[in-house]
Amino acid sequence: MDARYLDWQREAFNDGWDINEATPPPATTVTVEHPRTIISRNQSPDIPFEASINPYRGCEHGCIYCLAGDTPILMADGTTRPLAEIKVGDAVYGTVREGWYRRYAAARVLAHWSVVKPAYRVTLEDGTTLVTGPDHRFLTERGWKHVTGAEQGAGRRPHLTTGNKLMGTGAFSIGPDKGTGYRLGYLCGMVRGDALLATFYYQRQGRSHGNQHQFRLALCDEEALNRVGDYLRHHGIGTFAFTFSAGTGGRREIKGIRNSARADVNRIRELISWPGRPSLDWCAGYLAGIFDAEGSFSQTILRFSNTDDEILAWIKRCLNTFGFRSVLEKPGKGVNKPVQNLRLLGGLPEQLRFFHVTDPAISRKRTFVGQAVKTAAKLRVIDIEPLGRAQRLFDIQTDTEDFVANGVVSHNCYARPTHAYMDLSPGIDFETKLFAKPDAAALLRKELAQPSYRCTPIALGANTDPYQPIERDWGITRGIIEVLHAHDHPLTIVTKSWRVERDIDLLADMARKNLVQVFVSITSLDHELARRLEPRASAPRRRVECVQALSQAGIPVGVLFAPVIPFLNDDALENVLAAAAEAGAVHAGYVIVRLPLEIRDLFMQWLEQHEPLKAERVMHAIRDLRGGKDNDARFFARQRGSGVFAGIIRSRFELACRRHGLNRGRADLRTDLFHAPMPARYQLDLTPIHRSQGLFAPGSLPEPSKVDSYTQAAVHSRAARLGDPPNHSKHTPIGVYARVSLMK
Repeated sequence: MDARYLDWQREAFNDGWDINEATPPPATTVTVEHPRTIISRNQSPDIPFEASINPYRGCEHGCIYCLAGDTPILMADGTTRPLAEIKVGDAVYGTVREGWYRRYAAARVLAHWSVVKPAYRVTLEDGTTLVTGPDHRFLTERGWKHVTGAEQGAGRRPHLTTGNKLMGTGAFSIGPDKGTGYRLGYLCGMVRGDALLATFYYQRQGRSHGNQHQFRLALCDEEALNRVGDYLRHHGIGTFAFTFSAGTGGRREIKGIRNSARADVNRIRELISWPGRPSLDWCAGYLAGIFDAEGSFSQTILRFSNTDDEILAWIKRCLNTFGFRSVLEKPGKGVNKPVQNLRLLGGLPEQLRFFHVTDPAISRKRTFVGQAVKTAAKLRVIDIEPLGRAQRLFDIQTDTEDFVANGVVSHNCYARPTHAYMDLSPGIDFETKLFAKPDAAALLRKELAQPSYRCTPIALGANTDPYQPIERDWGITRGIIEVLHAHDHPLTIVTKSWRVERDIDLLADMARKNLVQVFVSITSLDHELARRLEPRASAPRRRVECVQALSQAGIPVGVLFAPVIPFLNDDALENVLAAAAEAGAVHAGYVIVRLPLEIRDLFMQWLEQHEPLKAERVMHAIRDLRGGKDNDARFFARQRGSGVFAGIIRSRFELACRRHGLNRGRADLRTDLFHAPMPARYQLDLTPIHRSQGLFAPGSLPEPSKVDSYTQAAVHSRAARLGDPPNHSKHTPIGVYARVSLMK
């Protein structure tokens, strides 16, 4: 059973749970981080804050998919590379869903890591073997399935059985040996297909003759041009580079190589002569060369076009050598020296096998982006065998959430981004291996003191809850609030923890100046559903009590009904808003469940384990909300969804808010009270002078010449931000004058 779904014991008294409900919690480890900055800026137009601070990474409130390192991965240029050698930023093939079909798409590698875990060998009908971990998932004819699982009980999940058919291109073929035979074949195909190789005979007065010998190859693809040049140099023939045709607005630049020495031209003729008994390597090279010269791959068709019957016959002969089937397509009658097309049969599996067996140089001709994921390859599972040992396995994360491993579509890790890049798992690691930023308050003070800083409300809880249980010991969130409180800086807080009550003393003082708003997230009032959805967060009743405590302290408090999950908790919307309003909430909001790449599969696994009878219905409703997709990242749609169900939720929410008096006007937080901390190069002396002490009575402030240099600087800085002339009565930081001295 996945540890993140166990019912860990909570701090029962404060969190509102029965102390006997659960088993002991997992140990939490905390790693200290020292970031260079602490304020994050948001550019999204549908997020109601511009600046945020995350004191922690990971969340206590609250798989790995791995393959052997030598597993070949299909790169975006059609080549393959061992999984262990993949790097972040590499382009590989993945898939995307379009309507009823999955189609191949280019994907970018976002993360790469390895673990040591039990290994299994999956054997397919075509002889392909995949060494993988038990949690890895492959795309089958019936959807994604784990390598291992159970039909019932705690381990119940979709898993492979013998007879399942995997989806993909079929097993990858071994590439050619690019020795002498391959090089000669490539030169033959390339030169005969697209080069000028000729001797011109002239009579020139005063000379015995004016004969010219020419070799010239001009291409817009430098990959093939460079390969020909390298292979010729290997045989002692040099070439000169030149620009054959300059590029224009609608045409690419064409570059070329040439040689006009008689001996070299004659040597090239020898190199490209037809062999008596061609080797496999020569055939592979010839097919690669003639494809680069005369071949094309588009609209799911790979073909060779030429007017020379001899060249076409050699293409056919070499294809037969590797077992490829092909058909010659002849044009109609009446065409003088017609172009004939030799088309490869067998669809994408044979086309990809052709690329791997021959390895053409031109990468743009090898793409099959957009082709549907369907194949006649023999990918039926015939055996799933535990190897009886643990070994190092590797995985990657891509922006399409999958990749093609040895010819089958494999799902990558759904790790949440902040942990995936540190080789940590998306589930229990995210919830027990936390990262704390103890320098947050000092960094915040430093950033607020920057002359260029512009005051805008800062959000706490934008990524992970600022009131983690470890906040009790670390106090990082408290330190951040102390800095904001000291400088009258506005902030908003979103939390699902009662621990925010600890800071009521600071928050209440800020509330009197309209500098703070707090939102408490309540997903449901159903004790059992909340226990399963958020097993280590405060109980629903305790969160309602938290709303009441904040409200009684005069702090503007709202309720955030999030996430709204169709057929799981959407029916609780009215009850949650009613309970929150009765407790003193004045604001309300909601967010439709979002399933970006790092969350989607975690949620689907949760559904399969906790709501198996509702899983399909829930996911169908979510896709209706997201335009047929599992997730919709578009601005203005990702928070509220679209379609009929989204409209119903919106209407219910607005009606409930009117009924309970929520969202009746919401004043913006004040930013004009903010006064920046003194720069680090200044320090206060030991006796700050406060207005409240009567040392400076209203209307009798000291003359500018008698005010210390720091206060004058603060006055001018504050006046400049407001666009006013400097005025000590108006622009001196609120409530305090201080004698300062320049630090030596």
